[in-house]
Amino acid sequence: MDITVAEALVRCLEQENVEIVFGYPGGTILPVYDALNDTTIRHILVRHEQGAAHAADGYARVTGKVGVCLATSGPGATNLVTGIANAYMDSIPMVIITGQVPTSQVGTDAFQEVDITGITLPITKHNYLVKDPAMLPAIIKKAFLIASTGRPGPVLIDLPKDIAQTRIKFKYPKKVELAGYKPTYKGHPSMVQQAGRIIMDSQRPVIYAGGGVRLSNAAPELLQLAETISAPVTHTLMGLGSFPGDHPLFLGMLGLHGTRYANQAVTECDCLIAVGARFDDRVVSKVSGFAPSAKIVHIDIDPAEIGKNVRSNLPIVGDVKNVLGAILPLLKKKDNAAWVARVQQLKKDYPLHYRREGIMKPQFVIEKLNEFKDDNAIVVTDVGQHQMWTALYMRFKEPRSFLSSGGLGAMGFCLPAAIGAKLGAPERNVIVVVGDGGLQMTMQELGTAAEQKLPLKIFVLNNQRLGMVRQLQEYYCDKRYIGVDLQFDLDFAALGRLYGMEGYTVETEEQLLEILPRVLNSKEPVIVNCIIDREENVLPMVLNGSPINEAID
Repeated sequence: MDITVAEALVRCLEQENVEIVFGYPGGTILPVYDALNDTTIRHILVRHEQGAAHAADGYARVTGKVGVCLATSGPGATNLVTGIANAYMDSIPMVIITGQVPTSQVGTDAFQEVDITGITLPITKHNYLVKDPAMLPAIIKKAFLIASTGRPGPVLIDLPKDIAQTRIKFKYPKKVELAGYKPTYKGHPSMVQQAGRIIMDSQRPVIYAGGGVRLSNAAPELLQLAETISAPVTHTLMGLGSFPGDHPLFLGMLGLHGTRYANQAVTECDCLIAVGARFDDRVVSKVSGFAPSAKIVHIDIDPAEIGKNVRSNLPIVGDVKNVLGAILPLLKKKDNAAWVARVQQLKKDYPLHYRREGIMKPQFVIEKLNEFKDDNAIVVTDVGQHQMWTALYMRFKEPRSFLSSGGLGAMGFCLPAAIGAKLGAPERNVIVVVGDGGLQMTMQELGTAAEQKLPLKIFVLNNQRLGMVRQLQEYYCDKRYIGVDLQFDLDFAALGRLYGMEGYTVETEEQLLEILPRVLNSKEPVIVNCIIDREENVLPMVLNGSPINEAID
């Protein structure tokens, strides 16, 4: 029996084992929404399309599955753009489906028409405008394949309304071929052999782990590598959680706001093993001063990242899990006692520190959250100072336990991403750490969280200003502040109560300690308004043009 393309699309999603889609309806996507009535797929109605993209992103980060979101044409589609770019920058597998005006109106500046495939071309791994109704099933199959293989990323499908209403004979392909698309998963054998020799010859190795470790589920191999060769492990922001934060070899985050001991260890190492990381500017800072004495072994599935920012002595293109699995049998146990002792001394010489005086410090909030949370909790941050404090003072022991907007740095990410994370892992506690600026960008999604009865634990680090921008103006603009004061003192606890959540405001350490156990064990959504020092800076900090071992603190 013939069915509509919209009905076929929903059946395709079922074939891909999609359980949840995030979206916001509208005229051109209406046929797809109508088809969702006859499926077991759960639709989550967000309050803004940006929230749909970030929620699908958070769901994908936690589950490892492809996140799916829907929106209508025009403003519905363009409201997705920030979330799509965020997923692209952080290599998150997503399929985005947008409605489009009927094919006869494409190119006529019709009501709510935009060229969303053209707009998203630079920020998607691939995209499609469906022109032939019969091709829809194959397009869906290809989209999921592209999104989830190789270096993952978002794929957009733009579906004109008349195509969606056309009837076709439905058959979902078991397999599709993509000309020229053949990701490399296994490292070249000779390169793997060379990597083994370089690593065994090293005396001061450091492992630099990025988001690729999480994406390839290579945390066990990373741990085995570090313990086999006694190599300290430092992380990008996206790599946090892929190595136990309480391990003696853990160095924390590297780079602009990284720990001083991680930055110094990388500066002194003679072998840097870069695993699923891309040497971005926030890590490297001054290229000439980055790991100047090291032989660099760079393992990444994306050949475009090899040598793009930093020259590597030995590039290996392949999936991190596969490549590490091939290297490990070539290695013998090494204690590197002198190097490990040196790194431990660096930790003693350059500890993270802050002054506990006067108004409550944000670092204290993060430390106590770390102390009281369970090891399996998922922590989701927004972007700004609180993000860096969380990365520095929180210790993650499980993979896929830390979610944040890395490459794009999109304020407004965390609340909808936390919704997606909680729906993807309902058995895990989800803690949101957000600034008062970022929360106000997507705080309408409190309605989504309340409607879905999601027991999120939301901690607002409230300094009544855009803290990171203020900090940059302090250092680079001679303290000439502009556009950073959020002068309206919003009561976030009262806001939470308006949405049916528990709400608390805390201004002292004692108040925080009193409520933390109750909040984290609550079965209800909770928002905690933490009044923190307005002048506190994120330190350490590497100033522009300086090498990473010259941080100020």
